[in-house]
Amino acid sequence: MKIILGLAGEIAGGKGTVARHIEEKYKGVSYRFSTALRDVARRMGLEENRENLQKISTIFRENFNDDILSMVICRDVEKDAHQVIMIDGVRRMANIKYLKNLEGFKLVYIEASLDNRYQRITKRKENSDDGQKTFAEFKADNEREAESQIKDLKNYADFTVDNNGSFAELYQQVDKIIIEMGK
Repeated sequence: MKIILGLAGEIAGGKGTVARHIEEKYKGVSYRFSTALRDVARRMGLEENRENLQKISTIFRENFNDDILSMVICRDVEKDAHQVIMIDGVRRMANIKYLKNLEGFKLVYIEASLDNRYQRITKRKENSDDGQKTFAEFKADNEREAESQIKDLKNYADFTVDNNGSFAELYQQVDKIIIEMGK
C-alpha cells in the first residue's frame, strides 16, 4: 500500500523541507499544489510572487470548483508508482475531503512560530518577492484569503510535526510517521 502524506502548514513552516527529506531518504516523490499555479504564471508571463499565485488560485476556484487542484493532483498520484508520495501545500478543507479518498492518505500538519517562518522565507527566496519582504508584509501574507483555512487544518491532521527545532529533530518526527505508517 502507498504512503500518501498531505503536508499542511503556514507559509514557510517546513513543508518543502519535509518533502525533500522523504524524497531523499525514502525515495518518495512530491506533488505541489503551487506547481500548476506556477506553470500558469510562467505561461502568462506573470511574476511568480505570492500575490499572483493566490490570484490564479482564486480564479480557478471561483470559476470551476473549490477542489479543482485536488482533482488534478489525485489523478497524478493514482497513476504514480512510487510507494511514498507527498502532496505539498494542502490549504483548504476542500482539498482534504477530496484527498482522503486516496488509499493510504494521511494529513500531516507542520507548525512553526511566526518568527522562525519569517526568517526562513527571507532566506529561501522561493517567490520573487520573498527576499526583501518585511515582517509586516509577511504577517499580512499570512492573513490573505488563501492562507485563511490553514490553521484550522491542524484539527483534522493525522499527525502534527513541530518544526521549531533543528533539522535532526524535524527529521526524527517525520521518520517516526513513516515507520508508523509501515514503510
